[in-house]
Amino acid sequence: MRVAIFEGAGKPLALGVADEPVPGVGEVVIKVGRCGICGTDLHMTSGHAMDFPAGTVLGHEYAGEVVALGADVQGLKSGDRIAAMPAVGCGHCAACLAGYPLGCGQMQGRLGGFGQYLRASASGSVKLPQALSLADGALVEPLAVGLHGVALAGMAPGARILVLGAGSVGLAAIFWARRLGAGRIVAAAPSVRRAALAATMGADGFVALGEGDVAGISEALGGAPDLVLECAGAVGLLGKAIDCVSPRGMVVSLGFCTSPDPILPSTASWKQVRMAFSFGYTLREFQFTTDTLDAGHVEPRQMITETVSLDALPVAFEALRGGGCQTKMHIDPWAV
Repeated sequence: MRVAIFEGAGKPLALGVADEPVPGVGEVVIKVGRCGICGTDLHMTSGHAMDFPAGTVLGHEYAGEVVALGADVQGLKSGDRIAAMPAVGCGHCAACLAGYPLGCGQMQGRLGGFGQYLRASASGSVKLPQALSLADGALVEPLAVGLHGVALAGMAPGARILVLGAGSVGLAAIFWARRLGAGRIVAAAPSVRRAALAATMGADGFVALGEGDVAGISEALGGAPDLVLECAGAVGLLGKAIDCVSPRGMVVSLGFCTSPDPILPSTASWKQVRMAFSFGYTLREFQFTTDTLDAGHVEPRQMITETVSLDALPVAFEALRGGGCQTKMHIDPWAV
């Protein structure tokens, strides 16, 4: 099968050939239909201490068709279209039994969406309803990231919400905050180029980060935010969130910053700010995301700005490092 391989920081992805995977116990092999490119794919191939190992076939936002089943697979058959969690755990610990294999001490990643076939956990998969496409299925993973963070916040109905960052995670957080009962929602980012898309997801306003932004955010919300969802992972944003949030408010970090990010504890203490750090999603959140899309709440489709082939991927992937107009790029590994 054809794959795109990460060969090391500073090198473009390399097109290559790999053996087709064989499903293990409780696993299926899927023919990848669509895979999204995540910001972590870019960050963890940039020469950072947390880079993926050289030789990795990336891709964790995927959906596809089941083409082979391993032993002890239940509930799936060949031909089923699924979105799958890109992780598998031991299956027996408290985290696994709660549908959260990312919290398992024996967790193993199931990457490979930058290729034509991959192994996935059958128990960590959800079937795609007939009304949803494989492109919809590849949105389930990033949308579930946003759902997990909003759910972790325990948001009160009618709460004022600030979302820092307007990439796919920020847009997902806006989508879920609106679905789950937020009051006024304002997005804030250095550029206003995604302001219209943020409004489509459910934001009431958009503020450009810069001088005077704390006051501008409070004015746009009609008061300081009860909840700040930090969704960009840039150094300095946790401090910005603390500056913005109301006394006894809450900050949830979904941005997965991998660099030291100092805050001023006295400011957080004076406000009695609560902070939480979100990672991943549960199987229930994967299913809820799928059900929500199937119910007709398909605004997130507008996040997909381009779909490229494997042949075009190395150049397109490097171009994403410079920012630009893309929001969510998808890969079709079978396109010519």
